[in-house]
Amino acid sequence: MYDIIIIGAGPAGMTAAIYALRANKKVLIFEAKSYGGQIVNASNVENHPGISSISGYDLATNMYNQVKNLGGEFKFETVIRITDENKVMTANGEYEAKAIILAIGAENRKLNIAGESLLVGKGVSYCATCDGNFYRGKDVAVVGGGNTALEDAIYLADIANKVYIIHRKDSFRAEESYQDELRNKKNVEYVMNANIVKINGEDRLESIDLDNGRNIIINGLFIAVGQEPNNEIFNNVVSLNDKGYIISQDGVHTNKKNIYVAGDAREKSLRQLVTAESDGAIAATTAIREMEK
Repeated sequence: MYDIIIIGAGPAGMTAAIYALRANKKVLIFEAKSYGGQIVNASNVENHPGISSISGYDLATNMYNQVKNLGGEFKFETVIRITDENKVMTANGEYEAKAIILAIGAENRKLNIAGESLLVGKGVSYCATCDGNFYRGKDVAVVGGGNTALEDAIYLADIANKVYIIHRKDSFRAEESYQDELRNKKNVEYVMNANIVKINGEDRLESIDLDNGRNIIINGLFIAVGQEPNNEIFNNVVSLNDKGYIISQDGVHTNKKNIYVAGDAREKSLRQLVTAESDGAIAATTAIREMEK
């Protein structure tokens, strides 16, 4: 019997583990892939308080080692089911805990085109606020038509030389306020009714090919076509919204007793490293307080 089982070893899950372990709780962390979540893809993290610059891999590894040194137990297994009795099932066995924290996270939706996976961290990014400063004074492109895409384009227009915004339709679905703000940026070029079909480059991004035959030379490409939560296996356990995110009225409690949520897996307006860490700390301390009542 564990005190807390955490599903997901990203920043939210590992922060939750650190707080729980420091409270002398017995903690098990499940991770289906590798520790770190999305942050491991960041070549440099420069917006974390107290750390001027660190690679995403190094930051995640530091968290992992901290959890291990505190006595946390990791199992790199895929969770296939959670029962009503707070039991977590994998292909290798059944594990029970007093509380469960769901910190599965979300994945950036990919374009799934040639060159994309090869050039992640080498000009291709899914986070303008994380990586935009590397392209100060350079030419960049944003692909997408929602709020995130236009927010990214607005942010990049203030630091880049030129911003192309590429959208597959003839109008944006983003809020009108974002569209109005973007129109005031003089260094933005709209490329509508177009899809990227290929990303070119070997060691670094060089250009992109569009389905209208155009080739655009850029230094950075920011893909903002949405995120996909990894909550499908929890559909019959906790309530999800229509986009698959875990519903939580207060940011930590799910609709099931003793099952908590943290990080990008839940409904929230800002998905950043520091908000994931905050979620993890709150989920762990809330779970501990309630199990000790």
